[in-house]
Amino acid sequence: MKNWNYMIEFIQKQKTVFVGSVDEDGFPNIKAMFTPRKIDGNCFYFSTNTSSMRSQQFIKNPKASIYFYKRGRFKYEGIMLTGTMEVLQDDDLKQEIWRIGDIIYYKQGVSDPDYCVLKFTAIKGRYYCDLKTESFHIKDLE
Repeated sequence: MKNWNYMIEFIQKQKTVFVGSVDEDGFPNIKAMFTPRKIDGNCFYFSTNTSSMRSQQFIKNPKASIYFYKRGRFKYEGIMLTGTMEVLQDDDLKQEIWRIGDIIYYKQGVSDPDYCVLKFTAIKGRYYCDLKTESFHIKDLE
């Protein structure tokens, strides 16, 4: 089993994350997003629109998953984490993860009411590499 530091390093190298939410009918929904802006322990922070369908789904049902992968020519490696997602409007946190290019999406800047932070807290996961899969709990890796 890979250790948590290895997994974080792997995650930080990826450009895309797949984020899973649950819709009002209980069905899973998947969306590709930019990778986390900040990682702190088992918490991952993303920027998105407050008005987005995904944000509204997380407000109603915080159950979530995120998936990172690297597909090489001969090797496929993936990490799925499951946990909860919070939709946050904390000004300090919004400022911390803000990037200059974000003005394209949020015309009023960091104080735009349509700009929010998604905070994903991982509880458990699955690691896949070389035709082997292992399940783990975050508390066992830290």
